[in-house]
Amino acid sequence: MFAASEWKDYELLDAGGGKRLERWGSYVLERPDPQVIWGGGDGAEWRRAQGIYRRSSGGGGSWIKKDIPEEWEIGYRDMRFVVSPMGFKHTGVFPEQAANWDWFSEMIRRSGRRIRLLNLFAYTGGASVAAAKAGAFVCHVDASKGMVARAKQNAVKSGVRQDGIRFIVDDCFKFVKREQRRGNRYDAIILDPPSYGRGPNGEKWSLEADLDGLVADLVPLISDAPLFVLLNSYTAGLSPSTCGYVLANALKRRFGGRVESGELGLPVKASGFLLPCGASARYTF
Repeated sequence: MFAASEWKDYELLDAGGGKRLERWGSYVLERPDPQVIWGGGDGAEWRRAQGIYRRSSGGGGSWIKKDIPEEWEIGYRDMRFVVSPMGFKHTGVFPEQAANWDWFSEMIRRSGRRIRLLNLFAYTGGASVAAAKAGAFVCHVDASKGMVARAKQNAVKSGVRQDGIRFIVDDCFKFVKREQRRGNRYDAIILDPPSYGRGPNGEKWSLEADLDGLVADLVPLISDAPLFVLLNSYTAGLSPSTCGYVLANALKRRFGGRVESGELGLPVKASGFLLPCGASARYTF
């Protein structure tokens, strides 16, 4: 498991009864988690929660807020991120991804060159900020104008240099096709696709149906001196090994290299468990 164990401003206090209790800086939130199928989820510690996300019987859900601001900041190493209770139980930061940030940041620094990195489905820019802080030039692409705006905010708060990240609001599939025609190439690529999605004009896609084709389309974008490709998945039926096989199937014959796959995890303070939070496949050349 790739464990994100170096946080100071984030802490997974407890997990039980289908939910997790988390400290985000000075505030404690309770959110549902489908991986937490064991008992618990009650007691004095849980009454600390200042924000609680409750699912609706009709789908979706909403936040119950107790004396918390609309947004606040947390830090990880030399980065700063805005946190806010958002729709679908999100906060704007996936703390388990810090395990990946540390992994690829070290690779970028060790390369000794200005890595050109493409970050697709880049959300609020955690990976983009980490890569830019490590010295890469990042092309950050996401279909949501609001998420790209938050990513810009995180970059400014983290002190990313102005030429460190190029922000683009676009459908990732269409952007990749255009980059092929333009002949642009990258030394590293990060993909963090949702299970299902829509482009800016309502284009539909699903991970199981479209991921393999997307990864194949990335091959012409890979430079002559590539560093890595990182694929993340939060789709329940897609295992870390499957993510690794998708990368290997597209890349290994042409480039050689190796793939390492595993779950992303967060340490649970109360139990000592490592809570599984998603899958990652890391392809290095």
